[in-house]
Amino acid sequence: MDINRLLKWLDSSTCNFLAVETIRKELDNAGFVRLRPEDAWNLKKGDRRYITKNDSAVFAFIVGEESPAEAGFRIVSAHSDSPCFKIKPNAEIYGDGGVVSLNVEKYGGGILYTWFDRPLSISGRVMTAGEDALHPVTRFVDLKRPVAFIPHLAIHFNRGVNEGNPLSVQKDMKPVVGFYDEETIKDQKAKGGIIKMLVADNLGIRPEDILEYELCLYPLEPAATAGNDNEYFQSARIDDLSMAYAGLEALLNTADTATGYTRIVAVFDNEETGSGTKQGAASPVLAEMMQRITASFDGEPQEQYFRAVANSFMISADDAHAWHPNYNEKYDPTNHPVIGGGPVIKINANCKYMTDAQGAAVFRQLCNEAGVKCQYFVNHSDVAGGSTLGNILTSQIPLNGVDMGCAIWAMHSARETAGVADHFDTVRVFSTFFGA
Repeated sequence: MDINRLLKWLDSSTCNFLAVETIRKELDNAGFVRLRPEDAWNLKKGDRRYITKNDSAVFAFIVGEESPAEAGFRIVSAHSDSPCFKIKPNAEIYGDGGVVSLNVEKYGGGILYTWFDRPLSISGRVMTAGEDALHPVTRFVDLKRPVAFIPHLAIHFNRGVNEGNPLSVQKDMKPVVGFYDEETIKDQKAKGGIIKMLVADNLGIRPEDILEYELCLYPLEPAATAGNDNEYFQSARIDDLSMAYAGLEALLNTADTATGYTRIVAVFDNEETGSGTKQGAASPVLAEMMQRITASFDGEPQEQYFRAVANSFMISADDAHAWHPNYNEKYDPTNHPVIGGGPVIKINANCKYMTDAQGAAVFRQLCNEAGVKCQYFVNHSDVAGGSTLGNILTSQIPLNGVDMGCAIWAMHSARETAGVADHFDTVRVFSTFFGA
């Protein structure tokens, strides 16, 4: 395996929309055919298919040789979104000297101060007019150049900055895009603002053609390996694109192997904001897809589906917190995973994760079969933890499964760090799960 493949994916996937577009291209190249939810599905054994939702979630599957009622589904789930700054409508804020800043909104729970003084670019999607009002045309955009940055206040104006620095998104985190003379600003305003002008120029359209946009800022530094022996890799969006691509890699690795069960890679959106959208894990999108696959086999569809769920297993893949050498006191004394120690089983007594003893046992045995070490993450008993896809999905579908991930540093930073060996081991385990 080559870590540069993952690094290239991370660099291409600068927002949730482009992450799904990157995955979609890989699926197309591997012979998967895109389905539309509004069409009738005529599925056969061995079919490679996928659907997208909102352009920001993707669900790929290979139909098994047996009915899901008999052989079940094997599912790896992850998510496409990461904390960032979303650009508001009418985003331009005009200041002294012709300085133009942007009005932005925080998406998810990012570490704000890691975004200061970095080159930032813009990516996302825009909508232009289609054949009728109900069917606008979607265009993806990635400027791929440094068009903004968030300048930090000098220490001379805040002598206590290194003793704690509360930040306001509305006040402190406004990105600067440039300074312009009065005539240029007047022209920008007439054309809808500098953001629409930048995006329209990139797409070869007029600013007035843009009906709406969903755009985010992202750090422009490329993904790279680090450490004395290149044992680490660093990038934005490792959480959770590294897991999404590990699932994709495993599916592609095993695609030519016939299996009785149906394999699914489900990449949801909006995990960072609670999953409560039509493309999130709290929606019925995965359940409906599983029902339609099950209905392609003979038998009473609802009964078949209930049996299929009972015979299925899901790996909910979302990165875990690695033990940090500077903050030992933050971690559970006996269950703190380390970078390089293998995939991490995530456990929480208050059911923030879907893991139970059965799910953990299944995953541990998969690691044994793959020849991979595994480790555990449990929160320090005095520290509250977050939740992820697994327990949200099980409120929709009563699946057996496990929550796991790779141990990483600086989760939700503008630049996270993970282990190269851990990524490779995760792909091996997922490939074993899918039939290697």
